[in-house]
Amino acid sequence: MLAIFKREIRSFFTAPIGYMVIGLFLVLCGLFLWVFKGPFNIFDYQFADLGNFFFLAPWIFLFLIPAITMKSFSEEKKLGTLELLLIKPLTVWQLVLGKFFGNLVLTLVALLPTLLYVYTVSQLGTTVGNLDIGMVIGSYFGIIFLAACYTAIGLFASTLSENQIVSFIAAVLICFFLYYGFEALASIISSGDTAVFVQRLGMKAHFASIARGVIDSADLLYFLSLALFFLFLAVVQLKTNHNR
Repeated sequence: MLAIFKREIRSFFTAPIGYMVIGLFLVLCGLFLWVFKGPFNIFDYQFADLGNFFFLAPWIFLFLIPAITMKSFSEEKKLGTLELLLIKPLTVWQLVLGKFFGNLVLTLVALLPTLLYVYTVSQLGTTVGNLDIGMVIGSYFGIIFLAACYTAIGLFASTLSENQIVSFIAAVLICFFLYYGFEALASIISSGDTAVFVQRLGMKAHFASIARGVIDSADLLYFLSLALFFLFLAVVQLKTNHNR
C-alpha cells in the first residue's frame, strides 16, 4: 500500500497536475473571498469570520477532487497497467487505499495555505484576535472529512470507465447529490420530522453540524461510513472487472 501511496504522490508532483490543482483551488478561493465583489467577499461581508470560505470550499472541492481522482483507475485501465497492479503481491484493498490516501494528501496540501486566512481574518476584526477558533477548527475537520468522502466517490467513479471525462462527470453528479441533493429533497417535504430525517442523509447537514465547532461522533461516523462504503464499491468493481 505504501508503494502505491508514494507512486500517487510522485505522479502528482512530477507532473503539472498537482501544482495546477493546488493553484486553482487557492486562486478561486482568493478571488471570491478577497477580490470579487459580492456576498462571499470578506470586506463586503463586514464580519471577521471564515464562514464564507467554509461555504465555498465544499463547492470548489466538488469539482476539483473529481478532477484529481478521475485518472486514478481510468488511466490505469486505458494504459493496460491495471492488470499489472492487480497481479502484484498486494490486495485490492491495499491498492484502493494507497490511491485513496495519495489523492487525499494532495487535497490536504491544497488546504494548508488557507491557514493564512485564519491569521488574516483574526487581524481584521475590530478586536484583533477575536475569532471563534473552535468554529474554525471544527470547520477544517468538516472539510477534511468531506474531502475524504469526495475522494472515495471519485475513486469509485474512476473504476467505472476508462474514459476520464465519464469518470469525472459521474463523480461530480454523485458528490453533488450526496452533498446537496437530500437538502433539496427535504425542502419540498411538508412534514417537519421527515424533512429533517431526509436532510440528515446528506453530507451538507453533517458538515454544517461539525462546522459549528461541535464534533459529534454521529457526524464522524457518517463521514467514515460513507467513505468506506464507496471504497468498498471501488474494490468490488475492480474485482468484478479483473474476474471478467
